[in-house]
Amino acid sequence: MPRGRYSLHDPHDHIPFAEEHFQCAPGPSGWRYVSRLTDPAGAHRGSVDLALDDLGRPIRLELHAGGWQVRGAALDGVTWVRTDPTGTHATEGNVRAHAFTGTSPAFLIATARLLRLTPLSAATRVRLVAFTDPVLAPRTVDQSWALVNSEAHATDNGPLTVDEYQVTALDTGERHSVHIAGDVVLSAPGIELEDLDSPPSTFV
Repeated sequence: MPRGRYSLHDPHDHIPFAEEHFQCAPGPSGWRYVSRLTDPAGAHRGSVDLALDDLGRPIRLELHAGGWQVRGAALDGVTWVRTDPTGTHATEGNVRAHAFTGTSPAFLIATARLLRLTPLSAATRVRLVAFTDPVLAPRTVDQSWALVNSEAHATDNGPLTVDEYQVTALDTGERHSVHIAGDVVLSAPGIELEDLDSPPSTFV
């Protein structure tokens, strides 16, 4: 069960805005990731709880940020309820999309798990609902994912396979690389893995 810490920063100006303390693990029904976020001063900033089924579909999502809350799941596409900080108003949403995304590294693992690409796979288009900081506002985005390299690296715990994905935002054409080992993001725009106390889990 990997536990560790990511630092999150603005990918454009590199200003840090949060640290994400996480743990994750595969289980009999899929994979689960839980984390808590703190701001640079150490104050609580939010939390993430994401569970996937064996096929990589989100069976439960709960996000907290800035007093806002989102609960969602894969249902007729993806469906969610977003609640305001006062708790008096809740807005439901539904989009014919494949999954969710956001600033947490958990969503990169989830998308890679959902697509299950191989180096021989063609670039695959995926539609996602992104919850943007700081108020978890939903936005539908279209991306293209391709697995461009998969390489085994020797470690003290045996070989570690690192997958490099090329992710393209289809509305702007902007491309970036994401490096993933098992269920841990090694690097991605705005994300740095700072600490990891056990090797990544391997999906079967």
